[in-house]
Amino acid sequence: MRAFAYLQRGPICGAAVLWCAALSGCTSPILSGERTFSLTEQSQTPARASPAPAPAVGGNFHTRILLSAQGLTLIALERPALLPPARYRVIVVPGSGCAGMAPIAPRYFAGLLHAEVLVLHKPWVSPFSATDSAECSPTFVQADALGAWANHASAALQAYAAEHANEPRLPQWLVGLSEGAELLPILASEVPQLAGLVLIGASGLDPVSALQWQAQRLGAGTAWRRLADVQAGKEPDSTVYEGRSLRYWRDLWRWPLEEPLLQSPWPILQVWGGADALVPPDAYERFAHKARHRAAPYCDWRMPEADHGLQKPGRDGVQQVWAWLEQWGRTKVLPDCARH
Repeated sequence: MRAFAYLQRGPICGAAVLWCAALSGCTSPILSGERTFSLTEQSQTPARASPAPAPAVGGNFHTRILLSAQGLTLIALERPALLPPARYRVIVVPGSGCAGMAPIAPRYFAGLLHAEVLVLHKPWVSPFSATDSAECSPTFVQADALGAWANHASAALQAYAAEHANEPRLPQWLVGLSEGAELLPILASEVPQLAGLVLIGASGLDPVSALQWQAQRLGAGTAWRRLADVQAGKEPDSTVYEGRSLRYWRDLWRWPLEEPLLQSPWPILQVWGGADALVPPDAYERFAHKARHRAAPYCDWRMPEADHGLQKPGRDGVQQVWAWLEQWGRTKVLPDCARH
C-alpha cells in the first residue's frame, strides 16, 4: 500500500502550481517535514560539457554550466543585480522534486534589486522543467539522494568561487528552500564572504525528526514505523519505497541538520508559514527555542496564514524576505526581527 503517497492531497503551496513545484515539488505530497514526495519522479539527463542551447529565461537571468562531482555538470541560473552596482550575492538551493526555477525565476527573485543571484539545480534536473512531480521518471528516483546532491552542489560552488577568485568579493547569503536548507551547513564552507543563512519552509530539525513530527500530525504512525523498518532492512539501496529509493531514505535517516545549524557561526534567518501543510508548527517552534540560545544571531520569522511557500491570498511572503535582505544590503546591519 502506498500509504505515504496519499496521506495528504490537494493544493498546499498556494494557487500557483509553479510556485509549489519550485519550492518542493508538491503536487501529490506524502508526509514530510521538509519536502513532498510522489509515486514517481522525473529524470533529466545530467548536464554535460556541451549541452544543447537552452531556452531563454528572461528577467536578466541566463543559464550557466558549473562543474559538479563525478564528471558531471549542472545547469545553474545566474542574474546580475537589477540595480547596479551589486551590493551582495544570493546563492539559492531549491527544494525537492524535478521542476526547475527558470519558469518563475524573474518573478520569484524580483525583490532582490541590489543582489546578484545564483540558483543551483541538481545535475539531473532541468531548470526549465515544470513537470508535475507525479510524472517524474524512475531514473530520477535512483539518482536523487541528499549525499549525492550535497557532493554535486559543493563541487559546483567550489568551481564558482574559483571563477570569481580575482574579483572584488561580495558578501554572500546562502538560501535554502525547503529541502535545499538541509544542505546549507555543508555548503557554507564553500561560500567566501558568507554573511548568513536563510531557511525558507525548513524546520531546522534533522530531516528524520521533521518527518516524524509530520507523521504524528497526520496520524500516520503505522506508515512511519513501516518506513523506518524498511530503510533499516537489508533491501538494496536501489529498491523504491514510497516514491524514493532506499538510498534516499537511508541518507535522510542519518542526515544531521539541527546541531550543525545550532553550532554554525553565521547569522540565520528562518522564515515559515503559519499555515504550512508540510511542516508542523511544533517542529519550527522546537528548533526556534533551541536556536535562540545559539552564539550567532538568529531570527525566527513566522508569517501567519502563509503556506509552505510563504504564499497567502494577496501577499507574497518571499518578496518580504527579499526586502529584509535588501535592507541588510543597504546597511550591512541585521534588521530587527521583532518588527515582523
